Amino acid sequence: MAPWYPNSKTVGRGSQITPPNRFERTWTEADYEQLTADDVSDAERKLPTEFFPDQTRSIITENDSPDVGFRYSINPYRGCEHGCAYCYARPGHEYLGLNAGLDFETKIFVKHNAAELLREALNKPAWRGDESIMISGVTDCYQPAERKFRVTRSLLEVLLEARQACGLITKNALVVRDLDLLAPLAKLRLARVMLSITTLDHELARALEPRTSPPAKKLEAVRALSAAGVPVGVMVAPIIPGLTDNEVPSILAAAAAAGAKTAGYVLLRLPFAVRPIFEDWLARNRPEHYNRVISRIRSTRGGEMYQTEWRVRQTGTGEYAEQIANTFNVFKKKHDLDGELPPHEFSLFRPPRASGGQMRLF
Repeated sequence: MAPWYPNSKTVGRGSQITPPNRFERTWTEADYEQLTADDVSDAERKLPTEFFPDQTRSIITENDSPDVGFRYSINPYRGCEHGCAYCYARPGHEYLGLNAGLDFETKIFVKHNAAELLREALNKPAWRGDESIMISGVTDCYQPAERKFRVTRSLLEVLLEARQACGLITKNALVVRDLDLLAPLAKLRLARVMLSITTLDHELARALEPRTSPPAKKLEAVRALSAAGVPVGVMVAPIIPGLTDNEVPSILAAAAAAGAKTAGYVLLRLPFAVRPIFEDWLARNRPEHYNRVISRIRSTRGGEMYQTEWRVRQTGTGEYAEQIANTFNVFKKKHDLDGELPPHEFSLFRPPRASGGQMRLF
């Protein structure tokens, strides 16, 4: 449903709707039938971001998905201000009794005690430091909230102290703020960064992912990380059939020129409530492309809008999906992005100082 008068628009947000929570029996819907567009002011159309303390008691998440290239991860925030209309993480907010639309990008849960929880986790005898930890993986660790709360930075401080290998993935150039931590981690072969770039079109990016860094700033971040000695790659994610797939060659060329050393991609995923949010965004922002995009998504998903099977969720199936994969691989090789980032060093791990100040005896 639209949050304001139908002809109006919520300013600075990727989603314009609040889809029903699949776990709730009831939901509310505003009735603006009696209003005209003039009755809705600019102030009313701007939704403020609200922040809530996350009460989590553990910080490292373990997964065994064959579609994910890491076992352990940390997500400093739940919800994401970036507001990407295609974000597959949106349905996670439904577990909190909220919706995957505007709630996901305006109600952010902050793990204020993340650094303390990480110290506790790394001090447990069972933790050997022989596997890396990915920061992000669900919501972005450098979303705008990080400027204020600095949770990700506090995690990097603990990881550097512990000589714990880590990786980061982000859509935000804010990552370069922490070069003073990432560079020494990288010097010890403990850190690598992936920048996610969906499009090089500034106007499209502003509509599709309104609070991420502009494409040019993402490339500047790649350049800065590379210059500082931090192994950096680019994720072309997501590739949207019929909308951004034609940009694959130019994105890879720009990434290589900026200093990226590897690249990967993910095909658009539309699980659960993400589908109506993306379809609504497409109808509002690119109506002339609507039928083509929907048709091509279906052609990569066996006639459906989404596939749930392992190992095909990320890349799709069918002739058009194969064309995307072939194009990506050809230009990835052309621009020398088909290698791997340097392997992590795991032998340097040492338990960090515990939250209470006492070192682990054994």
